[in-house]
Amino acid sequence: MLKLNKTEWVPPSFILNGVPGLEDVHIWISFPFCSMYVVAMAGNCGLLYLIYCEDSLHKPMYYFLAMLSLTDLVICSSTVPKALSIFWFHLKKIGSDGCLIQMFFVHTFTGMESGVLMLMALDRYVAICYPLRYSTILTNPVIAKAGLSTFLRGVLLIIPFPFLIKRLPYCRGNVIPHTYCDHMSVAKLSCGNTKVNAIYGLIVALLIGGFDILCITVSYTMILRAVVSLSSAEARRKAFSTCTAHICAIVFSYSPAFFSFFSHRFGGHTVPPSCHIIMANIYLLLPPTMNPVVYGVKTKQIRDCVLGILSGSKNTKSQNI
Repeated sequence: MLKLNKTEWVPPSFILNGVPGLEDVHIWISFPFCSMYVVAMAGNCGLLYLIYCEDSLHKPMYYFLAMLSLTDLVICSSTVPKALSIFWFHLKKIGSDGCLIQMFFVHTFTGMESGVLMLMALDRYVAICYPLRYSTILTNPVIAKAGLSTFLRGVLLIIPFPFLIKRLPYCRGNVIPHTYCDHMSVAKLSCGNTKVNAIYGLIVALLIGGFDILCITVSYTMILRAVVSLSSAEARRKAFSTCTAHICAIVFSYSPAFFSFFSHRFGGHTVPPSCHIIMANIYLLLPPTMNPVVYGVKTKQIRDCVLGILSGSKNTKSQNI
């Protein structure tokens, strides 16, 4: 009976061990983490402020960009502060409820980020293929409903994760070889049957990632057909240049995700655990860091607004002098 109780004991807290095998260089790993987090916070907050203040950016494309920035802020703020506390202060303990909450936020908002990228692809499709009807198709209520639907999809699909974790018996300790509470990383501590967790996790990945990638692929196929049919080379260049920033955002978001997904399933023991953990963190940190930079550089309207604010502040300073 004592053995049974020990087997069914659910730990009140977990220990996040950081990057396994690289504990001695945690302090050095923390510097790029911290730098990327600062850039992500400053860039996305600045982008939200710009979209809010500038009337010229009150358009569907920038509303979707604001959704992406909000999502990125939640993702990196859900994981990086805890990771830095592990690297700097060795504060590895996290309560079981806190672990489940972190898991819910990370998986919900990574799913929402994928959904927002899909909505942005549809936005580019409407803008290029139906330019005269763009403002009548993508009205503010439609944008709000699309954003809410994407959020609710993530919430409804991820809500079972904490319950699937809580039903499992734990007998393999409470040390998680990760910087944050990932669904399968926690499930692997169980001595029970985790097949349901693995199958449901794969179904969620296919329902969110698979569906979004399909929609993005179809949208860009239609965009490519429309751009190629334009008679002027300059018109083709201008039409496709409006998609450059979005394509970069897709690459930054999905490339680490694909690497992590396939290396876990087909890499076997050839890929070291530390590489898995670092790639999982890059997957969460790279898009929030690079998205505001890419959109700031590649999008003329945002670039002009930033330059206008900077030149205005310089003029104000010179007048004061």
